[in-house]
Amino acid sequence: MLTTLAILLLLNAVWNVLVWPRFYKRVSQDDRARDASGKPTPFLIVHAVLVGVSLLLAVVSAVVAVIALVNG
Repeated sequence: MLTTLAILLLLNAVWNVLVWPRFYKRVSQDDRARDASGKPTPFLIVHAVLVGVSLLLAVVSAVVAVIALVNG
């Protein structure tokens, strides 16, 4: 069971690493991402935080999964 959960965590990490950077690229190119002077808008800031948290969770998931697989 521990191995199954570790593999699930690894899949979660891979999914997040594949999906979120592409999403951020699209968001950053959106017209709502910057104001007329080129400053980031709340739209971009909120999405950047979401992407950052998701990637942090991906790293944590990967580390925990590897630890579980090595010790399991």
